Amino acid sequence: MDLFEIHTTQRLSREQAAARLHALADALSRHNSIELERDGRRVTVSIPDQVDLKIEVELGEENELEIELTW
Repeated sequence: MDLFEIHTTQRLSREQAAARLHALADALSRHNSIELERDGRRVTVSIPDQVDLKIEVELGEENELEIELTW
């Protein structure tokens, strides 16, 4: 299978970022998949019942909170 990647960076308000995270969390809790769209191409990602959740925090000149799901 070919590698499919989507990388995006957007400047959002904290409330807008929270709304995006809520929408993703809602999709994960209600369905076994999420849909992503980029450049007119839509991809459905199947998510199993069990996933590994990784949270990283980096504090320095630029702060970062990274949330990763793998399976």
